Amino acid sequence: MANGAMGERSVDRSEGFGERLLGVLLDRARLLPPQLIAPLIADGVAKIGGRDVSILLQDYGQELLVPLPGRKLHVGQPEPVADSPAGRAFRCADVVEVRQAGGVRMYLPLLDGSDQVGVMALTLDAVGDDDRRLLRRLAGLVADMLVTKNAYTDQFFLARRREPMSVSAEIQWGLLPPLTMSVPQVEVAGILEPAYRVAGDSFDYALNDNILHMAVIDAMGHDLDAAAMATIAIGAYRHARRVFISLAEKYAFMDEAISRQFGADHFVTAQLMHVNIATGEMELVNAGHPAPLLIRDGRVVRQLESATTLPVGFGGEAPRVREHTLQRGDRVLCYTDGIIEERVAGGEPFGEERLIRCVNHLGQEPSEGMRADLRRLSHTLKKERGGRTSDDATLFMIEWRGGAADHLTVLD
Repeated sequence: MANGAMGERSVDRSEGFGERLLGVLLDRARLLPPQLIAPLIADGVAKIGGRDVSILLQDYGQELLVPLPGRKLHVGQPEPVADSPAGRAFRCADVVEVRQAGGVRMYLPLLDGSDQVGVMALTLDAVGDDDRRLLRRLAGLVADMLVTKNAYTDQFFLARRREPMSVSAEIQWGLLPPLTMSVPQVEVAGILEPAYRVAGDSFDYALNDNILHMAVIDAMGHDLDAAAMATIAIGAYRHARRVFISLAEKYAFMDEAISRQFGADHFVTAQLMHVNIATGEMELVNAGHPAPLLIRDGRVVRQLESATTLPVGFGGEAPRVREHTLQRGDRVLCYTDGIIEERVAGGEPFGEERLIRCVNHLGQEPSEGMRADLRRLSHTLKKERGGRTSDDATLFMIEWRGGAADHLTVLD
């Protein structure tokens, strides 16, 4: 009976236009040299009737979308993230269409997983739902290709770099995970300043089953010394995360690695967190950082205080773990002291009160999503500090939503 039923079921396995187009790109991508991605993408878009294809990548300062040069690509001027159709597609992670004389200019976000790579722009004579569906899927494939080939070339790095970058900054950018991650239950995003001179600040995270592991660090000193210490700290954190379980064990392993490598006169401040994305339960170790801010309905409701723990590297300290429970929609903002210790007019520190006022003010404006809100906060804070960032300044935000993601495993 079962075999008969299976035999009666007919499944159409023929190759349609969309599968053929995406399939050719997939088949070619494996062996394609990085410099040939551009003409392959342009030819793929041309099969749909598109023209004037541009690949726009986010610059390291997260202020511009800069065109990737390449054969058959349209290379125009950089587009501002804050105020352009391409920027709107990037900020909102959604397709933007602009009607022009002779067609429609489409801006499609390039998402690798949930990380924002940039925007693909192209022009069609007319746009229908079939075009939109196929182009969204094509943009997803293009994003994956760009991220994969980025490991084999400097071409994309050079396009994104808008000014000279220090050696320490290159080390730090190479150390970072994707700047953003979004799943139904939780979203994270981080920003480093100054983008082209950062040395000792870094962050890391991983989602293992239902536990989000997160660390924000600030290594003492400047330039290569700070970058070297940050590299050891993040490496030790990742090793401990993959071997141990508790925050206390992670702290102890990082503490031993820094003290053994650099001696007792060097240290790294750190915040370590576990967030259960199913329940909202959070564990926090705060080793020398300003207390994170709990943001609810767009306003700071309190600081997430924890008992003082010595910075990593002083040796032998038993960390104090504090537990908190998040509500759905809560955001947790972590930041390093470079945000609040920058001197403003009159020589006084920027301070936590000014930071909280900025968060609350922006919370009154319409939200474009957590990632866009964090980017806007970063740029607002820099403007409030008079454009100065003399020390490393890092922002890292978590938004907890709860719920489940099992529905994504069921094919309709």
